[in-house]
Amino acid sequence: MADYLTGYYLWIKALHIIFVMSWMAGMLYLPRLYVYHAQSKPGSELSETLKIMERRLLRGIINPAMIASFIFGGLLLMVPGVLVSPLGWLHVKLLFVLLLSAYHGFLARWRKDFERDQNQRSHTFYRMINEIPAVFMIIIVIMVVIKPF
Repeated sequence: MADYLTGYYLWIKALHIIFVMSWMAGMLYLPRLYVYHAQSKPGSELSETLKIMERRLLRGIINPAMIASFIFGGLLLMVPGVLVSPLGWLHVKLLFVLLLSAYHGFLARWRKDFERDQNQRSHTFYRMINEIPAVFMIIIVIMVVIKPF
């Protein structure tokens, strides 16, 4: 199987990058919707519209993109010659991917709070947490491209 993957390495890598970009786009946009939702009155037309947008973004784009990112990332790790020592950069990358996945879980949980009109957080909170995926993305890209250790 590993030798088979070698022939498709560039395709696997391209698809991994495409799905990571899609995942990140959603992860950056969803908290922005939460900012507007936290400022809207529960039950209002705006609130109900945002609920639909948030659900579709999470279920239709963010979740599938994350799953595809994991699949193609896992396939990349299986291609012979991709992993060469030292691998400290990979451990840091995977740690931040894990943290990004946890953040994803929090976003999904907060969407359910909005869906039930039970949000307890301010728009300022969502503005601040909106920066988290960008910081994680910067660290991950530096690890993959620069491989500092």
